[in-house]
Amino acid sequence: MSFDVSVLTMFPDAFPGPLGVSLIGTAWREQALWRLETVDIRGFSKDKRGFLDDTPAGGGPGQVMRADVIASALDSVERCDRPLLYMSARGQPLTQDRARQWASGPGLIVLCGRFEGVDQRVIDARGFEEIAVGDAVLAGGEAAALVAIEACVRLVPGVLGEPESLSDESFEDGLLEHPQYTRPRTFEGLDIPEVLLSGHHAEIGKWRRAQQEETTRTQRPDLWARRSANQQAKGK
Repeated sequence: MSFDVSVLTMFPDAFPGPLGVSLIGTAWREQALWRLETVDIRGFSKDKRGFLDDTPAGGGPGQVMRADVIASALDSVERCDRPLLYMSARGQPLTQDRARQWASGPGLIVLCGRFEGVDQRVIDARGFEEIAVGDAVLAGGEAAALVAIEACVRLVPGVLGEPESLSDESFEDGLLEHPQYTRPRTFEGLDIPEVLLSGHHAEIGKWRRAQQEETTRTQRPDLWARRSANQQAKGK
């Protein structure tokens, strides 16, 4: 069974973008481990000029995407128990845990908004989950959708060549990944840490763990605090 992704967008040409290259692209085009379709929202406008937006109720700047047009576009797609995501700056943060949860399912249906956003009624009526990829506002949902889809697809079994690489990266066990090095041994006066050249796997493991903890403490104190609280709650 493949992981099926449907994207509702005004700009189908934005896809596949980076989803069409490297191992993820191969898994789509050649191995059929996942599938991607785009649905052009503009094709569901009932306006003879193709408009799918209108002025905000209550006044204000910009335009809002109409609920009826979005609903028609969504109804053209088979749901198949797939979660509905609306990429929105006010949404819940995209996390590795959520990506892993979605990747274990049948796929995703992703709505990309534009203008001032989407009429709230279609979000509520159809059960869209609002998801944000960061604390920043984008011009539209397409770039955010690419991020969310890639985060899921790379976790689909068989997409990445080495499954072990998934267990040794950022956010696993609540920590960020340790620094990585490769040849040359010296670059612009900076050397690879000696422990990584020692061949002593136990010591390398300890060093990497310490680096994970230090990186998380300094780069993401929010993650470190959450992890510490979880460990305390578990009595560790």
